Amino acid sequence: MLTNPSQALIRNSQYFDQQNVLVLNYEADIFAHHCLDFAHNVTALALDFNHHLILSSYANDKLQCHFGHQLPESFAETKFDTVIIYFPKAKPLMGYLLQLAAQHLSIDGQLIIVGENKGGIKSIAKLTPDYYSVPIKQDNARHCLVYISYLTQVAPALTLSDWVSQYPLETPQGQLQICNIVGVFSEKRLDQGTELLLSHLPTNLHGRVLDFGCGAGVISAALLKANPELTIECIDINAMALLSCELTLAANNMHAKVYPSDGFNQINGKFDGIISNPPFHDGLTSTTDIATQFVQQSATRLTSHGIWQIVANRHLPYSETIAAHFGKVNVLAENNKYKLYLHQR
Repeated sequence: MLTNPSQALIRNSQYFDQQNVLVLNYEADIFAHHCLDFAHNVTALALDFNHHLILSSYANDKLQCHFGHQLPESFAETKFDTVIIYFPKAKPLMGYLLQLAAQHLSIDGQLIIVGENKGGIKSIAKLTPDYYSVPIKQDNARHCLVYISYLTQVAPALTLSDWVSQYPLETPQGQLQICNIVGVFSEKRLDQGTELLLSHLPTNLHGRVLDFGCGAGVISAALLKANPELTIECIDINAMALLSCELTLAANNMHAKVYPSDGFNQINGKFDGIISNPPFHDGLTSTTDIATQFVQQSATRLTSHGIWQIVANRHLPYSETIAAHFGKVNVLAENNKYKLYLHQR
């Protein structure tokens, strides 16, 4: 099933007929595969690892699938006839995507932008830099808008530092430097949940520790600040979050393994500790499925003396799930919004 934005693009397939197409920030469907019914070939870059996994099984000599914040270095000089951008849920990310698209378009190359009516796309003219022509609306269908623009002049080279904010953050473990790339949610202070978690970190952590849903790397950096001997692995599904985490660790002269994983599916072996402020959103929708799967999979990934500690919104049904998979529930601390759960084998 194609998402509404993808259906809107199919309606306008004449614009990329027989063209070499780059698709950026695509959604949880296989539009890029269907695009081959019209385009000459397609290269697709996912910023969401789940979306990449959905599409990658369809890869062939005419469809290349990649995950990350930009294409591999081998594409540095590659130009496409058309670049398609799905308008991101994090509106500030659009500026980055527009500059990224410009790196892969020749002068007069075509840019197609698609997004849901209520998703912020109506502001595209204000967001588009002056090296593009003014975006013109081409279609309004499936509750979505389709705009077309053209690259009119050479764009500035994409420099990641232009899209990163760095700031000091006070934590119970000491001051850290946090790097936040555009599109990743991060406040310049500890949010209540992470503060509760970091204020009660176990002092007996050792060995291999997992930071599930690492975001900008605040928890991992705090763990390493408290205990530099830990071997930490940081996972997330968002390419911009993984990049932010890598930059945060580097800014604090710390080292950890940072990689994408769909739940625990790309993780090997067991951990002596799993510490997390786990995600409970799929896009903009809150879901208990993520919480349930996380607890269930965590229980099978702890070593015999492992420590499992998470902070979660009070309204999420973690207690029942933890009791079902760990045997008992320990609420170590709580406030009016969050609970801190601990299980130690």
